Amino acid sequence: MNITQEKIDNLNSVVKININPEDYQARVDKAIKEHAKKAKIPGFRPGMVPPAHIRKMYGKSILVDEVNNLLADTLNNYINDNKLEILGQPLPKPVDTQFNWDFNDNFEFDYELGLAPEFTIDFSSKDKITSYDITVDPETLESRISNLRKSYGKRTNPDVSADGDMLYAEFQQLAADGSVFEGGINSTTTLRLDQVKNAKIKKSLIGLKKDDTVDIDIQKALDNDTEQIARLLNISEEDAKDLKSNFRLTVKNINRLEESDLNQEFFDKLFGKDEVKTEEEFKARIEKELEAMMEQNAEQRLQTDLHAFVLSKIDFQLPDEFLKRWLKATNEKLTEEELAQGYDEFARNLKWTLIENKIIKDNNIEIKYEEVFHAAKLRLDAQFRMYSPQPLPEDQLSQYTVQFLQNKENANRIIEEVKAQKVFDHLKTVVTLDKKKIAYNKFLELA
Repeated sequence: MNITQEKIDNLNSVVKININPEDYQARVDKAIKEHAKKAKIPGFRPGMVPPAHIRKMYGKSILVDEVNNLLADTLNNYINDNKLEILGQPLPKPVDTQFNWDFNDNFEFDYELGLAPEFTIDFSSKDKITSYDITVDPETLESRISNLRKSYGKRTNPDVSADGDMLYAEFQQLAADGSVFEGGINSTTTLRLDQVKNAKIKKSLIGLKKDDTVDIDIQKALDNDTEQIARLLNISEEDAKDLKSNFRLTVKNINRLEESDLNQEFFDKLFGKDEVKTEEEFKARIEKELEAMMEQNAEQRLQTDLHAFVLSKIDFQLPDEFLKRWLKATNEKLTEEELAQGYDEFARNLKWTLIENKIIKDNNIEIKYEEVFHAAKLRLDAQFRMYSPQPLPEDQLSQYTVQFLQNKENANRIIEEVKAQKVFDHLKTVVTLDKKKIAYNKFLELA
């Protein structure tokens, strides 16, 4: 057997494998004998089928399988022995020669390899990244308190609509002359007035009574939000995108959420009996929860900015044409249009993975099972708390975590999350974090 590598450039090479009969004959003979022991053929006792009979009946297909197995083993061993860092998997080049598959052929196969690029990572304290310290502004605090009071408040049906109400209404599509379009879109559903972005249209929906009608431009009202329009009119997003008609809104009912009183009953529903007893304690508790949430928002923003900074500073090329061929070869349903639209994002993610792996390797960063277990446990705890404010007993949560990680897909996802967090934590110790205080409402305005 002879195997050679022809380097096309720094990112592409071709591996040539020449196989002679002496390379595969022993494997084929062994496979034929194994097949003979297991074969059930009329006229022969089980396990007593002559190998020559198997060779005559199935020899060619066994030869094909064994040559393919030999190729796979040879190629994998060559890549490992030569420490080739490849992207994707090797792609076989079309074979021009027609083989006889008569146990005497010499085979030659060529495989294209996409090679991982070489690059260096050079960060220091000279590299500065803004790290936001988000503060709770009065507007955000009052908005959160108002939402909580509405969530635990009571629903009423006032006679006249006001800002913040919900209109249960019929929407009828209008023709160009302003009349109801016969056979057009007709939907009876709920419209929240806080969804209406256009100030003039919102004003026209305030002060309405049952059975009142208003003609509105639905696209303008919802700021061309295709998803909201589709949901409101019960149509597809594609149809909603092209919709030009006005609609007649007829009020069927007005719904209003009255805010709950700031009393002990409300505090107990939120935090448990007698955990909070005064309005001051309630506001302090909500502010603390918002601060915790904002810490997460700040961390997410820092990670996003670090991610963008690293990708902008470490510039290297990928074997793009090879990767596109590999994506097509491994995804038969992938169209050229889908490949063109999605490749840049795929390449960006691949570059980040290569950078991430190099940071881990260069800095001897370990991913320990205890860390993976802890991360999975926190995730499950957060999920359970969405349905019940009372935490699960520690032993029960640990048992669920073990079961969760027994699923390979779950385990791999958590491992990737832990790996990403460790890389970000490392980067934060290398670059300079430029601390900046910012109110939450201003933070939301950042690009």
